Amino acid sequence: MYSAAAASPPRRDFISVTLSPEEAVGAGGYNNSKAWRRRSCWRKWKQLSRLQRSVILFLFAFLAVCGVISYTNMGEPWKSLTNKSLDDQRIEPEVPGLKLANPAVLPAPQKADVSLGDYPELSPQKQPKVPHVRHGPPNLQIKPPRRDMRLKTQRDTSKVVEEPVQADKEEKTEKSVISWRGAVIEPDQSTEPPSAKIKEPEKTSSMEAEGQKEPVPINERQMAVIEAFRHAWKGYKDFAWGHDELKPLSKSYSEWFGLGLTLIDALDTMWILGLKEEFEEARKWVADNLVFDKNVDVNLFESTIRILGGLLSTYHLSGDSLFLEKAKDIGSRLMPAFNTPSKVPYSDVNIGRGTAHPPRWTSDSTVAEVTSIQLEFRELSRLTGDEKFQKAVDEVMKHVHTLSGKNDGLVPMFINTNSGQFTHLGVYTLGARADSYYEYLLKQWIQGGKKENELLEDYVRAIEGVKKHLLQRSQPKKLTFVGELAHGHFSAKMDHLVCFLPGTLALGAHNGLTADHMKLAEALIETCYQMYVQVETGLSPEIVHFNLHAQKGHKDVEIKPADRHNLLRPETVESLFYMYRFTGDKKYQDWGWEILQNFNKYTRVPTGGYTSINNVQNPSNPEPRDKMESFFLGETLKYMFLLFSDDIDLINLDKYVFNTEAHPLPIWMPA
Repeated sequence: MYSAAAASPPRRDFISVTLSPEEAVGAGGYNNSKAWRRRSCWRKWKQLSRLQRSVILFLFAFLAVCGVISYTNMGEPWKSLTNKSLDDQRIEPEVPGLKLANPAVLPAPQKADVSLGDYPELSPQKQPKVPHVRHGPPNLQIKPPRRDMRLKTQRDTSKVVEEPVQADKEEKTEKSVISWRGAVIEPDQSTEPPSAKIKEPEKTSSMEAEGQKEPVPINERQMAVIEAFRHAWKGYKDFAWGHDELKPLSKSYSEWFGLGLTLIDALDTMWILGLKEEFEEARKWVADNLVFDKNVDVNLFESTIRILGGLLSTYHLSGDSLFLEKAKDIGSRLMPAFNTPSKVPYSDVNIGRGTAHPPRWTSDSTVAEVTSIQLEFRELSRLTGDEKFQKAVDEVMKHVHTLSGKNDGLVPMFINTNSGQFTHLGVYTLGARADSYYEYLLKQWIQGGKKENELLEDYVRAIEGVKKHLLQRSQPKKLTFVGELAHGHFSAKMDHLVCFLPGTLALGAHNGLTADHMKLAEALIETCYQMYVQVETGLSPEIVHFNLHAQKGHKDVEIKPADRHNLLRPETVESLFYMYRFTGDKKYQDWGWEILQNFNKYTRVPTGGYTSINNVQNPSNPEPRDKMESFFLGETLKYMFLLFSDDIDLINLDKYVFNTEAHPLPIWMPA
């Protein structure tokens, strides 16, 4: 150690020179100018090694690339967030937490008057522009539900809030071509798998664009249907308001479920006919008085097709979320029916207690009942995002698909809810207890975007079975009809219910099935028409028997005393509507006009309403039964109105599929 004081002074090897500012500037020294700074930076840059400069350049390039990527990634979310904020300001959903997938909303109905001259601007078919409906959501995309979606749902149906969860993409793909005995179908591969995520469209919907077409004027025959509906509605309003069915002769009512069945069944008919005043009155009753929390047993099938189907259809046509909320309520209350050992549902449900049971006399359900609820429950899943509804009914169809006991695609009439097996084997009909099974095979396939091939295969196989086992021709006019088969014995018995078949066949042909389906449809609709023409009142009985052998003085159609009643059924008018829509042959309109006139002549009650009759063979006394079925307003008059219309976009059959109670539901369109 040594001290600093003792150290010798350090040696200096340089000379310090100090210049004045003036001298420095004059010599070109530092002056804080931009030029000086640039030269100084460049000198320092040149002093760096090549490696150092390369590293610095690489860092600058890396930062620039990161900046570009960050801008790109943040731009779209920011844009979407901005658009969403603007949309939220424009549209406030009426159901908290629920994003609806309401498809095309038809224009609000215009008031329909009796005089055709009062209708220059009236057209329930089309309006110049689709307005924002006061009670309903905007037009939204129709997308099918995903089978693998998972959601959390609250059980309180009065405050149902579903939050759809993003599901994984389906890996399974369908085969591109289906071929079955001459039927070749190319499924629409553009249809995406069902999605639980319900989105609002960013562009104007197709229906909104169509709404800009010129209105199609209502014609005189449609006006006659409106007048008939108003007369029937007057009787219901005066004597049965809020009850299930009108008894027009006694000016009273009858109850089945105590849920205003006729009113709900008629809601979408009023909308389509343009009866705005009547619709608003009925809507108020639904809002204020329709309550499902009742200790009452209801039939699963009838409640589904009439109440659930009617509410869903009215929601889609009007856009009014009230009807969707009611549909969710009744749909949830019907679910206990599926709590069976086989998952084949019971026929009856207590919607207040949440219990279900088979009929008292048997543990069987009819095949038509358990296989004709699918359109409605599937659509309820699509709207709510809750898969439980569709899962329950799809399981039934898959189960029936695998069952033995069929005869070339034809099914028996009964199925046991415990074993899940067909019962009463060997009896095959397209009439009561089996009819709509065949109808819903085709319509589910159409509803789902033509991708569920098992349904189509079962349908085509069944039609081949009809041709092979049930088709015969009568004498003397050689009418083609559909009979019944019981343990190998053919019966020439045909229910009026079977007259749904020509329309279903025509719908299949329109959707790509072979031309022989349309040929058969044309032959069968002629037969159904003759079931009216060859009867004294011009109205068909419930059941007819056809003569297989020519007999002098005998017609093709024979009617037994127990079968000669008429319940104001819609099946023939339904098929006339399909046939006219797909062929344009006006004879089908003329046939429907004859039927409407005969309804007015023999079933109309002067004080309001229409009545079923007991004897279609006695024009002087058709023996009225004092009952107007709800389907007269829900189906018969609706199909009449559509039959007489020349507007193919009035319930476009490429966008809607009718359930078996004539309630139109949307076809799931490609995304």
